[in-house]
Amino acid sequence: MIVLGLDPGTAITGYGLVREEDSQAVAVAYGVITTPSDQALPDRLVTIYHEITRLVEQYRPDHAAVEQLFFNKNVRTALAVGHARGVILLALAQANLRIFEYTPLEVKQAITGNGRADKRQIQEMIKLLLNLDQIPRPDDAADALAIAVCHLHSARITTL
Repeated sequence: MIVLGLDPGTAITGYGLVREEDSQAVAVAYGVITTPSDQALPDRLVTIYHEITRLVEQYRPDHAAVEQLFFNKNVRTALAVGHARGVILLALAQANLRIFEYTPLEVKQAITGNGRADKRQIQEMIKLLLNLDQIPRPDDAADALAIAVCHLHSARITTL
């Protein structure tokens, strides 16, 4: 099973693809989709949509795991992430992918066993779990890998 994990954002959307091989999570690819801050929001959303579509066509994931929007004190940031999530969910739905959503707390719990883990702890665990030489950069890519691994753990427990 190949899982596409996504950490939505308007400026930076992280993506990470993992597969299960001999009951181990293996990184297939990871990176970020970036959009220029001086670009109009609709154009940024089009870029995100096209890049998600390209990733799905290139890697043919079986499932997609997307971070749920959490309450944010900055309303503008929350709205921007909501816009990005909307086009991401649209691209995934149009590709007929099964979509699973996880809160930041669920991801932290699945990766570290601690729902209050900090970013560095998650990055170190992703490096270990995926047997990588270094922590994936930028942070958004590491977060997306964590979301994908969270789904692999969840899929092992539940019958999908």
